[in-house]
Amino acid sequence: MAAAALVTENFKFVSLFFKSKDVMIFNGLVALGTVAGQTAYTVFAFDCPCSSQRNYYYGLAAIGVPALVLFLVGIMLNRNTWDLLAECQLRRCRKLSATAGFTVLASVLGRAVVAPLTWAVLSLLQGQAYTCALSEFVDPSFVPGFPSGKDPQVLAQLPCEDSVSAELKPFWRDIQRHLKYQSQLIGWLLVALMSVTVFLLQCMRRCCSPLGHQQEEYWSQYRAAEQTLFQNTAAAHAQLVAMQNVKNFFGFVSLEPQQKELLGEQPNGRPVCSTDWNRVTGVCLYREKNGLPLYSRIHKSKIRGPENCECTREEARVHIDAERTDQDLSVQKRDQDPNHWSQQRPLQHG
Repeated sequence: MAAAALVTENFKFVSLFFKSKDVMIFNGLVALGTVAGQTAYTVFAFDCPCSSQRNYYYGLAAIGVPALVLFLVGIMLNRNTWDLLAECQLRRCRKLSATAGFTVLASVLGRAVVAPLTWAVLSLLQGQAYTCALSEFVDPSFVPGFPSGKDPQVLAQLPCEDSVSAELKPFWRDIQRHLKYQSQLIGWLLVALMSVTVFLLQCMRRCCSPLGHQQEEYWSQYRAAEQTLFQNTAAAHAQLVAMQNVKNFFGFVSLEPQQKELLGEQPNGRPVCSTDWNRVTGVCLYREKNGLPLYSRIHKSKIRGPENCECTREEARVHIDAERTDQDLSVQKRDQDPNHWSQQRPLQHG
């Protein structure tokens, strides 16, 4: 049953992920995926060693290590991370104010902590890792009749019911309940703290935003549409340039039907120079020019025009046409020369 529930939750997570681009929904999907992963770990992998000192490190590792991994993965998967690094690499952050840099960094960290905090909260609410980690440090004086003078090695066996001695068997459930109460209390306090923090941050973001609610929604939709179109066009452009280069090398190119259709619709794919790539790479916050909003670096590049580009479109087109003309002349000359193949030097056999 647990495995079936896990498969169902993961299926829902994957199906919803590809249907939504909204940040809040995305964070919810990340949390849902973390729930499924944490449930799978607890059911199939968690096994307290029930040994003094080992319990503490194992319990902390079960909570902290997956949370750290999820945090780093969240940072790596966030596009703003690489935009911020590109901004520092290409422009040395000269055009990025401290407020803008802090805003982008806070956005990256805010989205990256969703999964690790969800993992930590779930671990605390389930209580197994906390009980394993702190069992040897528990003060059994709150349990009436508990034998005194028990060393940590005996207390460390309490998370494992099969390892508890017959003398401590009657007190095992009370100590488990006490540790689980502490774990769940910390978990719910962490949930409350997270909720209040998110609420306050959302209020601050709305108050400090230069845009109204409707325009901010439009900006979000524009960025999602532009990113989708950019990725699709970049993939098509890469295929066109690759087809042209392969054809220039071999004299022909073998294409799939879909690639032939693409080549018929867009026969030319101009090379994009590094200046153009650098202009559309990096951090872009909301800007205005003559009262008109600039929603992205591509939008800003379109408004500015190609005056600073070292490789203009006309130059690229001339370069491609000249290359094709030279190759066509070479092929025609070779085909028209009847002695072309007969004059070829024979192969030397050693």
